[in-house]
Amino acid sequence: MIWHLVAAIFAGLGAAGIGLLLRLISGKRLPRWIVPACAGLGMLGYQIHYEYSWLSHKQSQLPATSQVVSTEEGEAFWRPWTYFFPMTTAFSVVDRDSMVPSEADGQQLVEFILYRFEKDYVDRLTHQAYLMNCTTQEQLPLVGEERQPRLSALRSVDSDSALYQAVCGNT
Repeated sequence: MIWHLVAAIFAGLGAAGIGLLLRLISGKRLPRWIVPACAGLGMLGYQIHYEYSWLSHKQSQLPATSQVVSTEEGEAFWRPWTYFFPMTTAFSVVDRDSMVPSEADGQQLVEFILYRFEKDYVDRLTHQAYLMNCTTQEQLPLVGEERQPRLSALRSVDSDSALYQAVCGNT
């Protein structure tokens, strides 16, 4: 978080320098307020760039065996441009190396961990173990240290979904 503040300040200083250079080139015909206006635009530009490149930056930090299975986009009233160009606020990832395939009663089962990244003032990461029945296209969470299935949370998964393809695509 502190590094983004430092980067925004330097982006503002750089843009203010450009504004000052433009003012000097024009023979000081440009108004004095052009320098702080350029500084503000530079800091705003950096912040917008950071918000829209957050997903690709986080993906670059993930291992090569991870696969993004869902993304969520959102708007904010203090960011009016997000109503026209929504930004990614969260995404979910499955790591193919952590999958444990098995078979029971002639049905293909895969145990996996679903990681969820949320963009906030501090990025949040949550994870949950799941068991996917690839034969019946059902998924249920595994809770506790002993990873007991919670049958009340059993839900059906569409065979066209990215999660199903990532987990059951190779079985």
